[in-house]
Order: sequence, then structure tokens, then C-alpha cells
Amino acid sequence: MAFSNNFYYGFKDYVSVAERRQQAARALAKLNKKGRKTAPIVIDGRKIATTFWGKAWCDNLERYSDYANRLPRGRSYVRNGTVVDLQIAPGVVKALVSGSELYTVKIDVGSVARARWQSIRTDCSGAIDSVIELLQGRLSDAVMARLCDEETGLFPSAADIAFSCSCPDFASMCKHVAAALYGIGARLDVQPELLFTLRQVAHEDLIAKAGADLSVSAPAGTKVLAEEDLSAMFGIEIAATVGESARHVAKSAAKHARARPVAKPKSASVRIAKSLSAAARIRATKPRSPLALKRAIAKQLKSRREEIRRSRKP
Repeated sequence: MAFSNNFYYGFKDYVSVAERRQQAARALAKLNKKGRKTAPIVIDGRKIATTFWGKAWCDNLERYSDYANRLPRGRSYVRNGTVVDLQIAPGVVKALVSGSELYTVKIDVGSVARARWQSIRTDCSGAIDSVIELLQGRLSDAVMARLCDEETGLFPSAADIAFSCSCPDFASMCKHVAAALYGIGARLDVQPELLFTLRQVAHEDLIAKAGADLSVSAPAGTKVLAEEDLSAMFGIEIAATVGESARHVAKSAAKHARARPVAKPKSASVRIAKSLSAAARIRATKPRSPLALKRAIAKQLKSRREEIRRSRKP
């Protein structure tokens, strides 16, 4: 009996890309049949991410030397559609990745420290006008640089990330974990708000609130016109109080109500007559069929001939 080298090290035999795709499709179908809501990662083309948030996540992963040796295998895995489910929640990502079999991946991501988030909010204050601009990545270069800063930005460092996989690979980061990490970047292309969910901060905190710092009271030394001056300027009388204005409106409404004549209820015979006349008008305006029209014309002609006959008689 022949054994492969993988048999002695506890690994499964190599599975081709086409077979992995078929396994992923079968696994996804089974999960859906069981009623589980899945969110697979589907990538069209070679690019894993195309938007600011997705690309920034992937770039952040690739600048850490701890991940350099294992990430390339993860890129090929995620492009081949082996991430059959990826769920992002506050502080944790859970994924199912198809390899020699279906493996479970868990990625824990630390939250943003309160002081760090406050610093980001302060530095971005007034620079982001709307949630749409933020989530679409329509940001200034300064804001982008601040959010992507390696030490003080929004994206996690290598020390903020811990992961595990059910596969037998003894490496610190297996290809299934790497595929799930890239899958996060692909998901942020579609749902960028999930980055803030994962890091446990509110993206609304970065939006500029127009007029939030404006004082309600007038500045010191500002001249304010009195009601008498306004009356003289515009030639109108200003009510002294809100109550006086309300009383004036009520008085005017009562006057108009008294002046309006009260309609007497119509008798039943009048209402019936109006109904009959309305029905007659409806019948008169109702389009006639060709046969009915022909009969009506014949009837009118007959009536006209009778009138002429009677007029000729002595």
C-alpha cells in the first residue's frame, strides 16, 4: 500500500483548484439547505478590493512582515471562491473556508482604544461632511493618511489580531486564515461600515455637525431692536405676547363663522330629483352601440314623418 508524504504529517492530499471550487459549491448548498444564512466572498477578476476601504484593509495586512510568507496563498484561495461564508461582528470575524475539507476560521480583532479614537475624531473634525462621503471613501488626502496611519490609525496592527483555524496546519497563519483576512477586505468593498463595527466604534462620530458649536444667545455688545423699533420700521403692529396673537386669530375665526350662512337641509324629494337628473345625464353621455344608434335615428325619422303627415291634414 502506497502512502503520500502528507499521510505521515497529518495533512490531506492536494486538491486542485477546480475540485476546491466544486467542494465550496457543495458545502454552500448544504448550509443553505439547512437554513443557515451564508455570506460567501465572490470576487470578479483578479483584484480582491477596488474601493478605498477594501484596498486600505489589504494594504494594512501586507505591510506587516509577520504575514508576508502566508498571505500569497490566501490571495489565491479567496480568488478561487473558497470562502463560502464570512460573518463580521463587533470584535470578531467567523468564516468557513473550503480546502481539503471545510475548515472553520475565527479571527479576533481588538477594539480601538478610547484615547486613540478620540484623537482620530479630533484630527478629522470638520473634514467629513456626510456618511455617504465617509463610506464611499471620498475623503481628502489628509483624512485618508490619518485613518491609515500604521500606529495611530483606524486599521488594526498585527498585535491587535488573533486567529485560529480547524485545519491541521501548524503554521501561525494558515492559508485558510489568510483567505479569510483578504475576504474581509473584499467585504468592506460592499459594506465599509463593517470596519467600524469590527473595531467597535461609531462611524457617525466622524461626521461634521454643521452649526453644533454655534451659540444660541446673541454675542455680547450686539444691538437688538426692540418691538417698538420694528413696528416703526415696517409700519406694522407686533403682538405683545403669543397669547394675544392666539386670541386675535380665534376672534377672527369666530367672526367669519358667524358671517357664513348656514345651508338648510334639502328635502328628500329634491335630493331624489337631483339623483334622477344626474342618472339621466350619465345615460345621455354614455356611448351608444352602433345598433342602438341606428334604432334611435330610425325612431327620430319616424317621429318626424308623423309630424309632417299631421301638418298636411286639413
